[in-house]
Amino acid sequence: MSIKNELLLGAALLGWAASAAAQPGEPTFKFDFGPGRAAAGYRPVLPTASYTKEAGYGFDFGTTATGVDRGGKDALRGDFVTSAQPFYFSVAVPEGNYNVTLTLGDLKGTSTNFIKAESRRLLLETTATRPGQFITQTWTINVKNRHIAGGGEVSLKPRELSKLDWDDKLTLEFDGAPTALVALEITPAPQAATVFLAGNSTVVNQDDEPWAAWGQMLPRFFGPGVAVANHAESGLSLASFLGSHRLEKVLSVMKPGDYLFIEFGHNDQKEKGPNDGPFLAYTERLKLYVAEARKRGSIPVLVTSTSRRSFGAGGKIENSLGDFPAAVRQVAQQENVPLIDLNAMTTKLYEAMGEEESKKAFVHYPANSYPGQPAPLADNTHFNPYGAYEIARCVVEGMKTAKLDLVKYLRSGPPPFDPAHPDPLAAWRWPASPRSAVTKPDGN
Repeated sequence: MSIKNELLLGAALLGWAASAAAQPGEPTFKFDFGPGRAAAGYRPVLPTASYTKEAGYGFDFGTTATGVDRGGKDALRGDFVTSAQPFYFSVAVPEGNYNVTLTLGDLKGTSTNFIKAESRRLLLETTATRPGQFITQTWTINVKNRHIAGGGEVSLKPRELSKLDWDDKLTLEFDGAPTALVALEITPAPQAATVFLAGNSTVVNQDDEPWAAWGQMLPRFFGPGVAVANHAESGLSLASFLGSHRLEKVLSVMKPGDYLFIEFGHNDQKEKGPNDGPFLAYTERLKLYVAEARKRGSIPVLVTSTSRRSFGAGGKIENSLGDFPAAVRQVAQQENVPLIDLNAMTTKLYEAMGEEESKKAFVHYPANSYPGQPAPLADNTHFNPYGAYEIARCVVEGMKTAKLDLVKYLRSGPPPFDPAHPDPLAAWRWPASPRSAVTKPDGN
């Protein structure tokens, strides 16, 4: 698609009626887990409740949990389900934002809880409870589908057809050892601010171990009131994000006060058309994205590309992205757009780790680390969960530096982050999800 046609597309998008102002008819759910009596107003969920389309909720993807009944007067907290192995629980809901509240704990025993949502979006890091201790925490979670208001749909890649991010359910993944799941409440949150992510494989929610990207770690840092809607996909450029109707999709559900984070470059630098280049088509497209977000009363945020792990002499990272990061900085200045200079921060991060240690933030694994992996994995562009988490921390610090209003929704917990002082890998814990793949995501 030519830039002229892309601009015409942008003009046409103005006529669309935004569908995000309300989420009509969404259900509210209250689930009480375990074999004991259910609390008033809650649906009982026994360990045998497998997901079916007819029921619309249940334990999913062949995983199971065990029920425990401690008795007592408190019907809600007297029982729970538990497992030392990962398990999934899904609920069929329409597209939109939802406040998801979980209660975890055991009247008489301990528990260890670690929770992800959808395509391995991190929600809760390892959180233990003592006997008789319960925690209740809420997140705002975005559920999306490929349909575009007014007609059409997102052109998904074959690998996306099985992604949990694109199905018709809200899925929670419990990875504690053991988890103690007491209750779940799901309520529509149409007024929540949405942070839309437009990007490539360094941003996308990766479904399979050991791959990960910073976008799927971002939900962990936000309290209720902000949902992260990650529309990034591996191998995409600004042009192919447009061509696959992903910007159309984002704009069709965007509302005033939302955000659009834009990070591209790795794949844009491979496009060799007569108008391609950092200060030509790339710059024009960045300005198109910015203009379309602003027309809807939303806040665009430009993010420079993550650096590749490209060490040169003296333990310094060599720039492998040419003038693309500079072009982003220039557009941010020209258009008065908030900037998160992730390229500069990741350069500092990798250099602080060092040439050898930095491999532990990327998909570098010896042969047979994962099923069906006869050869070593050595990828200097794509991150593992630890690396993705560290980069998400950079993004959060970038939000603070840019003075985005979003920072008021950040959870307390991790202290301020300096990329020159990475979190020690020894202190990092990420229970692996059941799904893994040895095929490198598109893009490099």
